[in-house]
Amino acid sequence: MTIRTSPRALDRRQLLVGGAGLAAATPAILRAAEPSAEPVIVETAEGRLRGQRVDGVEIFRGVPYGDSVAGAARFKPARPAPSWTGLRDAIRLGAPSLQHPETVYGVDEPSPAEDCLVLNIWKPAGGGQGRPVMVYSHGGGFTTGSAGSAVQAGSRLARDHDVVVVATNHRLGLLGYLYLEELGGQAYAGSGNQGLSDIVLALKWVARNIAAFGGDPGNVMLFGESGGGAKTACLYAMPSVAPLFSKAAIQSGPAVRIGTRDAAAATTRLLLTELAIPPSDWRRLLDVPAPRLLQAQDALAKRATGGTGHGWRGIETVGPGFYGPVMDGALLPHHPFDPAAPASARDKPLMIGWLDNEAAFFAWQNKDAGAFSLDAEGLRRRVTEKFGDQADAILSTYRASRPGASPTDLYLAIASAADMGSGSIVTAERKAAEGGAPAYYYNLAYRSNIKPPGSDYELGAMHASDIPLVFNQVGPTTTLAGSRPDRALAAANASALFASFARDGRPSAPGQPAWPAYDLKRRATMVIDVACTVVDDRFGAERRLWETLERADGRRPPAS
Repeated sequence: MTIRTSPRALDRRQLLVGGAGLAAATPAILRAAEPSAEPVIVETAEGRLRGQRVDGVEIFRGVPYGDSVAGAARFKPARPAPSWTGLRDAIRLGAPSLQHPETVYGVDEPSPAEDCLVLNIWKPAGGGQGRPVMVYSHGGGFTTGSAGSAVQAGSRLARDHDVVVVATNHRLGLLGYLYLEELGGQAYAGSGNQGLSDIVLALKWVARNIAAFGGDPGNVMLFGESGGGAKTACLYAMPSVAPLFSKAAIQSGPAVRIGTRDAAAATTRLLLTELAIPPSDWRRLLDVPAPRLLQAQDALAKRATGGTGHGWRGIETVGPGFYGPVMDGALLPHHPFDPAAPASARDKPLMIGWLDNEAAFFAWQNKDAGAFSLDAEGLRRRVTEKFGDQADAILSTYRASRPGASPTDLYLAIASAADMGSGSIVTAERKAAEGGAPAYYYNLAYRSNIKPPGSDYELGAMHASDIPLVFNQVGPTTTLAGSRPDRALAAANASALFASFARDGRPSAPGQPAWPAYDLKRRATMVIDVACTVVDDRFGAERRLWETLERADGRRPPAS
């Protein structure tokens, strides 16, 4: 099918759903209830499931892994899904977590709802056992997104690389991360990490059931992009979760540090004030209609202070008004990668990286048209607003490192490194310094030709453009990866690197150079593109700049 829509005219929702034509242009393998699909039945520990076989892939959608988390179960750790009798259909997506409908991107996806603990599975058709299992956590920060987006469907990964792919819906926002232990006591222990405990419950479902789908429960890879990368970093650091996976990949979502109980308790107090509920009467939260909670969540977000909005995303601790994981002393007894990589994952390989032009996506998303037409004065003003008296050092380093770059290029490079790159490098460094299983560090450089409205600036290797590449869902429709003819080559490389890492913990792709493990001397970086290259200490001068600024600002310990 030929798509005659200019990339400039496409909006973000169309690109994340899976193309300019929405359901009409979505590849057949991604749509529910295809007339040509054949039924396929699998027996799980909870009961029999009927999925679909389409184009060499067996797909099971909306599979329940957890019981209801509404009513009296709200804000508590989820319980396993109950068993059923008879044959249960698993051919349509399940509900995403509560959020605004425009922030989920599935085809034929139900409306967001409080009860959302479902997962989707893609496996190669037919028999076979012992396949690697890739468990994906979707992006969207900790407040939006779902496992249903067509561009993150696991069909191509499963068919082309002989793996089993699993993606989960889990609680988000207030329902996923409201901290109530201070008020509710032991009954609400762990209540600041409900969203993560949901994913843990899904991993236990995988351990119990994935062999029935041809997967190896002893070879499970965690991976996720953006907020899903941060979720992956947290899961990687949980001692109790260590037996449930063998390796992990963090895509543009470092989480060096997370929220504290004090900050989470302050968010709870803000919420109670917003809802006019006295702390002594906090149990009224269980009866607040879910849409009203969503309104309150939005109101708090507008007043949030501190946290990740001021540079060095993933290194700062999240402040009051933000919703995300809490260092609770139990599920998460310490920050994921501060002051060191987690000892519980010492023997588990880690892959981590970010994209060259991450910040272009956020400027586009936020309708910041001025970011794409900066002059020298505008560049200095923006960098000074963001970094204060550090602006001169930053501008000097980046101008020397990138001669000939435009003011817009420099601004986006600086913002990309501050928001994603710095935390990714810290994570790779600390994993490498641990001396256990290897760390593999990458930059994704493939340039999308998508242009924001009213601009001739190509967004390039922007945030989230790696999703269709890793899942090899670049097909006939335009995605965030753009519409260049060579996108299929970049997708073949990215998907092969991730799938091979899932298989044996050593990422590789046919015809591409060997990927050395990261260390603090060579700092080998795999640059993922149409033709991949390995570059030692890529952007080294910029890396040293951020390291110096982070130490001066107290975000890193002094050099030893």
